[in-house]
Amino acid sequence: MQAPSPAVAAVFEPVQTATTLEETLERLGTAIRLGLLEPGTRLPPERDLADQLGIARSTLRQALTSLTESGHLVAMRGRGGGTFVSDAPPLAESTRVELSGGHWRDVLDYRIAVEVGAVVLAAERRAPEDLARLREHVAAMREVGDFSEYRRADVFFHLGLAEASRSARLLAAMTEVQGEMSELIAHIAHPAPVLARSNDQHAQLVRLLERREGFAAAQLAREHMKGTEQVLAGLMP
Repeated sequence: MQAPSPAVAAVFEPVQTATTLEETLERLGTAIRLGLLEPGTRLPPERDLADQLGIARSTLRQALTSLTESGHLVAMRGRGGGTFVSDAPPLAESTRVELSGGHWRDVLDYRIAVEVGAVVLAAERRAPEDLARLREHVAAMREVGDFSEYRRADVFFHLGLAEASRSARLLAAMTEVQGEMSELIAHIAHPAPVLARSNDQHAQLVRLLERREGFAAAQLAREHMKGTEQVLAGLMP
C-alpha cells in the first residue's frame, strides 16, 4: 500500500487544541473540500481514527455526524460498510466568505507570508521527486476544462510547494490558507486565458525551483498572487 503524502498524513495527526470538535470538523472538512481525501475514500474505523486524532470517540462521532449531514461524508452499513467521502462533496462552505471588512485582506496577507516562505525553503530543500510531482500537477491543469478539476490540481500544486519546503508547520499553514482561499475564489470568474496564464507561472516556478533560484522564485510567487488580490479588491463594495 502506497504511503500517504505528507499533506494527507497531517490530516490524521493528533488534534492539539482544547476545541477538539471544532478543529476535527475543520481539519476533515477542509481536507475533503481540497481533495486531499478524494471522493470514495474510506476513513479508518472509528476506534482507530479516534486514537490517531487523540480525541474521544464521542467527539469523533459528533464530527462525523456533522460532516455526514453537510454532505462531506456518507455512512454505509453492512458488509464492506463504513464512513466514506461523498462522491460529490462540497467544494466550499455553504456560506461564502463576505468581502466586506478586512477578513479577505487578512487571508491574502497570510497567504503571501506562507506561500513566499514555502517557495524560498522549497528552492533550498526540494528533491527530484518534489519537482516531478509539481510538474504532474502543472500538466493536469493544462488538460482539464472544468474549473473544479483545475482548482483541485491547483491546490495540490501549492501543497506540493509546502511539502518541498520540508516544514510540517508550513504544510499545515498552507492547507489552512488554501481552504480559506477556496472560499474567496468562489467570488471570482475563471476565464480560460487567465487560468492558462496562471498555470504558465506554475511551470516557470518549477523551473526556478529546479535551478534553486529562491529569490526569483519568491518574486514570481508574489506576482502570481497579485491577480487574485486585484480582482477581489475590485469586488469590494
